[in-house]
Amino acid sequence: MTEINPARLRTELVGPYAALDVVATTGSTNADLRAAAVAGAPDRSVLIAEEQTAGVGRRGRAWSSPKGSGLCLSVLLRPQGVAFADLGSLSIVAGLAVLDLAADLGVDAALKWPNDVLAGADRGKCAGILAEAVAAEEIAVVLGIGLNVRPLGPGVRPGAGGLPPTSLFENGARTTDRTEIATILLTAFAEREARWRAAGGDLARAGMLDEYRGACATLGQQVRVMLPGDTGLLGTATDVDPAGQLVVVEENGKRHLVFAGDVVHLRAVP
Repeated sequence: MTEINPARLRTELVGPYAALDVVATTGSTNADLRAAAVAGAPDRSVLIAEEQTAGVGRRGRAWSSPKGSGLCLSVLLRPQGVAFADLGSLSIVAGLAVLDLAADLGVDAALKWPNDVLAGADRGKCAGILAEAVAAEEIAVVLGIGLNVRPLGPGVRPGAGGLPPTSLFENGARTTDRTEIATILLTAFAEREARWRAAGGDLARAGMLDEYRGACATLGQQVRVMLPGDTGLLGTATDVDPAGQLVVVEENGKRHLVFAGDVVHLRAVP
């Protein structure tokens, strides 16, 4: 196991990012950067941890990240010109950046709305994404990515929707050098986030909406969506709108826009 090299990362990423730190262990990189945001940390600050002991995903679920097995990182963004209501589409931007990484590494991957990256023929979960708004004087958001680079080992349970975990290594990635992987991922994300920010958070104006639609394994699926408040919705996922909301159509034709929720793929619609 080779540790992440912060000096090499800073050299490679000095342009797109204002600050970059690598720590041996922490509870949650997202939590750390939320606190840093309130304290005035600059736009485009990055925190990477070799190990997370209290990482979280959607709805407070734990994200397993044993030391050396993956890449746990968060980016603090202060996207002036993007409305609060449009911050949700940032997870889609990050998902596309992970797909850029997968393509570079030779890994077959797809996206599951709203925040999972699937890999391999069995479409196991290879990465999770979590964007969290920060209560501050100006709009700020912390974007976290947890990526499985090597197998997590025995005893790891499937995540939300019953997705089995998988890793880049298990899907033939050309390298498992986490410094190189972080460099590729953060470079791709910086380019996409700049386009997203310039477009005011509108995925279509940023040129990424159709790209996401083509890469999203959720579209065309019959799905069950667990919404905030533990209410459920059953229907067909038909589209994603420019704000990143999932369009679900019930059997009776009623159309719903879903901003946030856990999605289970039931079957593909013929």
